[in-house]
Amino acid sequence: MKLAILKERRAGEARVAATPDTVKRLKGLGLDVVVETGAGQGASIPDGAFEAGGAAIAPDLASAAADADIVFKVQRPLLPGEADVDELAPMKAGALLVSTLAPYDARDSLQAYADKGIAAFAMELMPRITRAQSMDVLSSQSNLAGYRAVLDAATQYGRAMPMMMTAAGTVAPAKLFVMGVGVAGLQAIATARRLGAVVSATDVRPATKEQVQSLGASFIAVEDEEFKAAETAGGYAKEMSDAYKAKQAELVASHIAKQDIVVTTALIPGRPAPVLISEDMVKTMKPGSVIVDLAVERGGNCPLSRPGEVVVTDNGVTIVGFTNVASRLATDASALYAKNLLNFIQPLIETGEAGPALRIDWDDQIITGTCLTRDGKVVHPTFAPDAG
Repeated sequence: MKLAILKERRAGEARVAATPDTVKRLKGLGLDVVVETGAGQGASIPDGAFEAGGAAIAPDLASAAADADIVFKVQRPLLPGEADVDELAPMKAGALLVSTLAPYDARDSLQAYADKGIAAFAMELMPRITRAQSMDVLSSQSNLAGYRAVLDAATQYGRAMPMMMTAAGTVAPAKLFVMGVGVAGLQAIATARRLGAVVSATDVRPATKEQVQSLGASFIAVEDEEFKAAETAGGYAKEMSDAYKAKQAELVASHIAKQDIVVTTALIPGRPAPVLISEDMVKTMKPGSVIVDLAVERGGNCPLSRPGEVVVTDNGVTIVGFTNVASRLATDASALYAKNLLNFIQPLIETGEAGPALRIDWDDQIITGTCLTRDGKVVHPTFAPDAG
């Protein structure tokens, strides 16, 4: 049974879907692992390291993907019209494609996977249940994004982060505010605290208050009855009412005016990112202040942020809109992502005397939660044609 690791071709993507360590583990399952040449270059993993782990190196996309039973990728395959290369074309019917597939943003691609006859699994749709934690790519990648966001903020900020007491005087610590306390937000808090900033944070989910305070940061929120019920069963934030948003915005506006750095991380699955920092709020911030918008790819938590750009406003506020932030730490991001994929595929492989074989329980919650297409059809309940 052949498993292919393909080189990523989308702009700005430096990660790879395997490491020498996961290649060894995949080989241990009885799989023939083939890595497209140069796949690990952006993550500082040369072909020779994959070979040392037991992989064969394919000279191009076609030979890597040909006859592969399983294909691992970081981002969804390029299709005709997106680039000069069609990454789906060399995959065979019946293959398993395991990747982050952006189904909300690329619904047309789902039909292409179905027409090709492949079983496509979107790893970002992994159910947030205990036994799937080790497969949760959103958590593993967001953790690094939150860390990197604070480093990017420190780079743009023209002052020191920690308090410094010197013979020439005292440097006050930076005040850093984190908006959205998911995995990225919590890591941003922890990183900013390590760098010596005075940290505060906000989120609409009541469970985050204790998490924020446990990291040594203060919690900022309008704690009314709506706030107490503002979390889905899956642990995601709910869309809040306009009345609550107005009250929260008033509180946040007064707080933001006093901050040196703001990191925003708020996302709602399948919907545009909520606006957390209005243009008027930005105007109240001090010259030299920094905003890092981790939601910029989903429309942004600030309407002034621009994907892939660092913008300086008329009043001297720097707004950082770097995209694919986890890829800016490609080596570690690849290692975590590759482990997520390994943990996903391992229970699906059964090794017998005749060699490895796929044994998939199509009714398993992990499978139904991530499988987009199967047997020529779009089958995911959210994206199927009759999903309503």
